[in-house]
This record gives sequence, C-alpha cells and structure tokens, in this order.
Amino acid sequence: MRHVVVISTGGTIASRWQGDGYAAEAAGQEVLEAGAVPEDVEVRVVDLFTVNSSRLTTDHQLRLLHAVHDALADPEVDGVVVTHGTDTLEESAFFVDLFHGDRRPVVFTGAQQPLDAADGDAAGNLYDALLTAVSGRDIGAVIVFAGQVFAARGTVKRHTVDARAFGAPDGQPLGRVEFGRVSWARRQPRRAPLPLPERDTAVAARVDIVMHHSDADAVLFDAAVAAGARGIVLVGTGAGNANPEIADAVRRAVASGVKVAVSTRVAAGAVAPLYTGGGAVDLAAAGALLTGTLKPGQARIAVLATLLAVRDAEEADVELRRVLDTAPGPAPASELYLVDGVGH
Repeated sequence: MRHVVVISTGGTIASRWQGDGYAAEAAGQEVLEAGAVPEDVEVRVVDLFTVNSSRLTTDHQLRLLHAVHDALADPEVDGVVVTHGTDTLEESAFFVDLFHGDRRPVVFTGAQQPLDAADGDAAGNLYDALLTAVSGRDIGAVIVFAGQVFAARGTVKRHTVDARAFGAPDGQPLGRVEFGRVSWARRQPRRAPLPLPERDTAVAARVDIVMHHSDADAVLFDAAVAAGARGIVLVGTGAGNANPEIADAVRRAVASGVKVAVSTRVAAGAVAPLYTGGGAVDLAAAGALLTGTLKPGQARIAVLATLLAVRDAEEADVELRRVLDTAPGPAPASELYLVDGVGH
C-alpha cells in the first residue's frame, strides 16, 4: 500500500454553482469521493483552506508550503497532491518547488469544470495526480493536467477555459498519464532548495508587477516603490524592453534597495539583453535582473520566495540570481529517478 496526502485548497475542482456563478465550497473528502483512487493507494486528506485561487495571498501560500513539509515529515508518505484553483496554480506550484528538496513529488492539479459537472475533468485529473505522486522520484513539484505532467518551473495557464489548460511555452512535458500508467519522457534538473521560512514569518514582502506598453511612463513603477514594494517585476515588451524613463526609475529603485526583475509579456522565449534605448541592455545596467524564460507570475514568485527565505540584502541578491539561473548546476538529488518509467 502506497500513501499519499491530498492537501485541499479550493478552486474550480471544489466549486459548485452559487446562483450567479461558481465558488469553491467542497471539502477535500468530497472532491476525492467524486472519482476513483488508484489501486493500492491510501489517501489522507488535509483541508487547508477553501477559496477561489484568484483570492490567494502570500499567507495562504506560506501555509500551503508548511503543510507540504508537514506531510513529508512522515516517512510513510510516498507523495503529496495539492488540489488548487487554476488561476494561480502556476504561482503556488513554483513557490513550493523553490523550497522543495525532498525526493518525493508534490503534484498540483485542479479542474476547468466544477465538481458536479457531468462531463467534468476533476475526477480524471485527481486520479492522474495520485498516480503521479506514487510513480516518480526527484521530479520536484509538478503540475498534472489533462493527462500531461509538467515541471512547475516554466509552466503557465495558457487557456482560460479549455480542458488542456496548462503548458510550458519553452519546454516539453516531463511525461504523460495514459491507461493507468505514467510514461516519463525526459529528465528534470533540480535546484538546491531555498531555506524554509519560519512558520510565523511576517508577510512584509510586497512584490508588484508593472507592465510596459506603448506610451508607458514611470508613474505606476514609481507608485509601486512608494507603496513599499521590496520587489518589482517589470513586464517588458519583446525580449524584455522598456524606455529610458523606466530605465531611470529602475536605477533609482535598485539604489534604494528594491529588487527589480525583468520578464516579458511575450508568450514564449527568454528575456535577453539585445537593445539599448531603455531596452534590456539598459535595464540590466540599471541593476535589474533578467528572468530568462520565467513569465511574470512566476518571476514575481521567484523574487517573493527569495525575500521570504533570505533576510540579508546581499545574500538575497546572490540567491535570487541563483533562482533565476536558467542553467542550474548540480543540486542535491539532481538525478531523476523514475519508479515506473525510464531512468533509475
């Protein structure tokens, strides 16, 4: 018998009709009972909270992080599944992944159809997630959706309502779930985890996202600094570009101790220092860090997680650069070990 802890957090997978729209209300056991459990898998449910994931806060994500670590403190547990709303699933999965050094997987899943939908995807996605939780090792935190297994890092929600909601615009799935079996396709490099924040960590790390566009000025960027942001993700155009006014604002912010990271609003591809005139060349010279292929939501999580994990400003700079590195070096347990697939 293999043992999985399911941590329930709400989302569409736990939603029912409320008269004028859907909202999360079902407990984790109700979600579990809506479908089948793989043979020889025993499940323990933890009801952590029940919210639509668009309402999540850093406090919710810290509670989730510690719930995952509490579950894995039991050596009898083979893996953890987190049921989560799809709106911010990519953020929570990456947040957990940045602190996850255990060989056992943490599998995030959800649904695009509510729990009571006759043709819904909740039961199938949960079954696949449970199977993945007992079928892999050293895969970190992953997202299982519509029969595909994706690494948390780099995976985003790419469609608002389609059943195949998630994908990695700059990578391929780690594997697929078909006919009651997980078939693995490739190895996943692991990074050394960030130090785990204390349970009572004061949530004082405000990190904002500001988008560049034609006609943009520095008003919103400066407003974020004035509001007390300790980090800002600038969403550039193209390969991470803005204009001279915003580059000057970045320089001022970095000088005052604010961490600035540059992502892109383009769906696929990496940020790259190609252009001056306020482009990524100038933004990097002003002290901003380029986020590689991380899209804005996960770039923000990288900054936030680093600020929560490391209090010293200089150490935080070093850790953030490591987290953003697109070519990680060896990390503990970096070799992928697949129980039911290729590579041991």
